Amino acid sequence: MYRAGELRQKEVINVNDASRMGYVSDVEVSLNKGEIEAIIVPGKMKLFNFGKSDDLVITWDKIKMIGDDVILVDMPPRMFDRGKK
Repeated sequence: MYRAGELRQKEVINVNDASRMGYVSDVEVSLNKGEIEAIIVPGKMKLFNFGKSDDLVITWDKIKMIGDDVILVDMPPRMFDRGKK
């Protein structure tokens, strides 16, 4: 198991389309189990709207590999791309 501090600031890459999703900014932890349940990637800034999109929560089961600098996840293509339709 990894510590929360080890996951922060790693870049998240989607293995389905090789897209760069962003960097881990936080984690969700189960206090009962003492385990990391998800990583959180901040939402993208909107171009002409003020504020930003919702943060992306990636559950632990979607994580395929954790390297020194990146985390590979298995997400549907463009699922995280909230700005495009």
